[in-house]
Amino acid sequence: MSGKYAFTQTLKEVRFLFCQGEASAATRSFLTRAYPTMKKNNPHTPILLREAAGTLPKIYARYDLGKERSQSLEGLDDKQIEDTVTNLTSKES
Repeated sequence: MSGKYAFTQTLKEVRFLFCQGEASAATRSFLTRAYPTMKKNNPHTPILLREAAGTLPKIYARYDLGKERSQSLEGLDDKQIEDTVTNLTSKES
């Protein structure tokens, strides 16, 4: 599938962890803007949003055969978060 936020076929799940505090403001802003597009382009891939007090913003991508990669989103702006998400979700693990 082509288009923005088209996930690789081996991607089985994406998880975003963040908190309500200022440290996660950019992550929340990104998800508010990008989540509808990600879900529309990947309707069968679970996109989990986990909000918990004191949690630093981070993304996890789980692939076939239980492989998992993660990346911190702490201190990144909207564009950097977008680049990180695209990198983790569009490439084969």
